[in-house]
Amino acid sequence: MANNGTDFASVLDAVRSIVPKLRENGQEAENRRWLPDENIQLLDKAGVFRMATPRRFGGLDLSLEEQSRVLAEIARGCPASSWVAMVWVSSAWMVTLYPEELQEEVFSRDSARISGGFSPTGVLTPTEGGYLLNGTWGFNSGCHGADWNMMLAFVERSDDSMDDAIAMVPISEFTFADDWNASALAATGSSTATAKDVFVPTHRVVIPAEAAAAAEAGIELPAPPPGRGYGLYSFLFSQAVSTFVGIARGAHELFVERLPGRAISYTSWTEQKQHPLTQIQVATAASKIAAAEALAATMYRTLQERADAGEEPTLEERASIRGHSAYAVQLAKEAVEILYNASGASVIRREVPLQRFHRDIQGLSLHGWILLSSNMEVYGRVLLGLDPDTPLL
Repeated sequence: MANNGTDFASVLDAVRSIVPKLRENGQEAENRRWLPDENIQLLDKAGVFRMATPRRFGGLDLSLEEQSRVLAEIARGCPASSWVAMVWVSSAWMVTLYPEELQEEVFSRDSARISGGFSPTGVLTPTEGGYLLNGTWGFNSGCHGADWNMMLAFVERSDDSMDDAIAMVPISEFTFADDWNASALAATGSSTATAKDVFVPTHRVVIPAEAAAAAEAGIELPAPPPGRGYGLYSFLFSQAVSTFVGIARGAHELFVERLPGRAISYTSWTEQKQHPLTQIQVATAASKIAAAEALAATMYRTLQERADAGEEPTLEERASIRGHSAYAVQLAKEAVEILYNASGASVIRREVPLQRFHRDIQGLSLHGWILLSSNMEVYGRVLLGLDPDTPLL
């Protein structure tokens, strides 16, 4: 079996080779509101969907940083493909935190594709042998090509109290509305999912409160693979940055590729690249991208050092990851804005990929998970010695 370094290089090289094809398929993906089969097949063949699967199940068990570098490379070609791959891969990593029986079931396919609904808009009602799941979840990215859905829901108790829970359900148990018509990330197929009286066996439901109680009682819970215990929220916040960095890189390449022979309309400038403002814009965008990459590298290094030592990141580290991930996203977005605004009126044509990269990063930056204002508030509170006022750390 190849070592992790060899596996990572192989996946990265394979993805790098298909970036032109992913970019070429961008308009088709947007038109059909879901990724072309070719994109998924190419990513699967490259090993992308095995990156977070433990090696004992035939996966590659790549580190957070390695996964994120691959996801950024995908985004250079197709932002939507990167976001879907990020959802599937991050959800696969989450499964490694769950009971062994569930892992064996999900990872019976080493390239498991797992989508999810992470707003608690469903209810689990206890029944013999498990629960009945009812609910509706929006923004179910990647659902049209997934094997499983990992859904956040409330467990109804006999005393009318509620507990948070995560249910793992085969994708075939849901119905999907044809309601994903979006101006950004149109190809993610993020349709609304509905479950009606779906039976979920007990072993497919994880209730964090019960897991915490079991740990306090000394009951042994499955440990993540060595060096992969990054902490749930820190992992998710930091990995999301990868798609933004890749979009910004791709936009920079696309802008530079369009420059040769381009004049500045209604001026005497026959070569836009000779204009000092264009030179400043290109350099500024490149510097913002480099700064975003540097912030991401710092986050990945911190989390890996903690994971290798078998330690939880400190409160300050977790808060900084929320803040730095959001700020890295902001830098990437600003870089794309500069390039788009310097591209002239022809950039609005749908066959010009740069306009799609711009729309995608604008829309994606509104995601509540990585919204700048919310995350900087949490980070600022901790920096000032205040309670973070959120459990999402």
